[in-house]
Amino acid sequence: MSESPTSTPNDRSWRAGFSPDQTIQRVRPAEDHGWLPNPHRGTTTFQRFNGDKLYPGLAWSDREGPLVFKPFDGRLGNERYPDTTLSYCRWLWSVLEPRRGEHRWDVIEQALAAGRARGQTVQMRVQPYIGGDIPAWYWELGGQAQPRPEPVVVADPGPFGAPGTDAEPDHNHPAYLEHFGGFIRAFGERFDGHPDLESFDIAYGGGCGEGGGNATPDTAARLVDIYLDAFRRTPLMSMLGTPGCRHAARHRRVGWRADCFGDLHPEGLGRVPDGLNWNHMHDLYPREVRDCGVAETWKTAPVTLETCWTVGYWHKQGWDLDWILAQGLKYHASVFMPKSSSIPDEWRDKIDAFDRRLGYRLVVRQAMLPMAARRGASLAWSLTVENVGVAPLYRPYRLALRYRQGDTAAVVALDADPREWLPGDAVLDGATRVPPTLRPGVAAIDLGLIDAADEARVLFANQRRRDDRWLALTHIELA
Repeated sequence: MSESPTSTPNDRSWRAGFSPDQTIQRVRPAEDHGWLPNPHRGTTTFQRFNGDKLYPGLAWSDREGPLVFKPFDGRLGNERYPDTTLSYCRWLWSVLEPRRGEHRWDVIEQALAAGRARGQTVQMRVQPYIGGDIPAWYWELGGQAQPRPEPVVVADPGPFGAPGTDAEPDHNHPAYLEHFGGFIRAFGERFDGHPDLESFDIAYGGGCGEGGGNATPDTAARLVDIYLDAFRRTPLMSMLGTPGCRHAARHRRVGWRADCFGDLHPEGLGRVPDGLNWNHMHDLYPREVRDCGVAETWKTAPVTLETCWTVGYWHKQGWDLDWILAQGLKYHASVFMPKSSSIPDEWRDKIDAFDRRLGYRLVVRQAMLPMAARRGASLAWSLTVENVGVAPLYRPYRLALRYRQGDTAAVVALDADPREWLPGDAVLDGATRVPPTLRPGVAAIDLGLIDAADEARVLFANQRRRDDRWLALTHIELA
């Protein structure tokens, strides 16, 4: 990944091949087709972090978010699973607020720290309940269950749920907005804008927080507004197909996620011919994308797809992997969550190729710069960047040039917004001032996408990347 040694101020070898009177240089860095450890896109681990063991077989657990975090042993790779810079974790509300006002922030803080140690930011969800797993104190403080004609009686409900039932809460009751809404507000107050929190799901109701429960459109809007108020800096993800998703779609900063991606179950069960029955991929997603008004959301906010079952289950069923993955790219997904279940060896190359297309992937096709410039004077630049991914980079990184002379460096931000680089070419032109603090002689020039601390964060898909994530472009002679 490192470039060749930096030229000294008196080294003119970089000019070899140019005529003595040449004034403009074109640079066309070779493309890199391998995996890039870039943030905010790609495959995620689930309830786990880089280096942790995968779930055995085809199993996974929505219920059991991580509570114990082993020390990092330095191993980042995941056997039979894509490399990743993302983790996805979710916990039950009853686990994170076992008693009213007693918040298990230690769990969230340890999860964020574990992700950071393993090179991952963390997507998160708080699930209102699974089955009857509502905090016991919620019922004691006036929470009511959804009316149902024939309640299901369980012999031992354990510490959660209404006594003797697997009751689900009535989301329209004031107690739900007060108490679950209050927990979301407290979570946002503590963690909104945390640099290791990648995104937060708007899981306002229903089992696992996915279906919206019995919330009316008005209640859904009120619950979604709680999330919008609590999280103004951390990206939010709405649940496709819910009334809350339709409400959230009015906000350009809210993305969406689908939680049964890949479902092609073919059995007609004697009602219709096999292969012509209802499934998520044919019947649900195209309609929900239309009805929720999120067909163009990908241009301003990310899309996440979570597998229905696991990729191994798809393989066992003999489903059409190529078609499933093509649909995911059609929806301009940035993130794929296959539940930390091993990828079948026969499909690994296709899953890895899918991973490389997710979100943004930025290739510098050409840079044009002068051969020489004066310190403190204006320097004209031109750049063509092709986004060969399927979505833009949604975070406010800055495009910058860096001048290097030995141990001295100067960073200059350019007038360009990478968030506008949709799939295809971004042709950029501008002018900037050469730092007057540089010395006369040769300077190396690097290109980077930098954060607020002027550190390069996003890798270009080109060769000659440096270990500090800058792309070594060329040299220039300064007078």
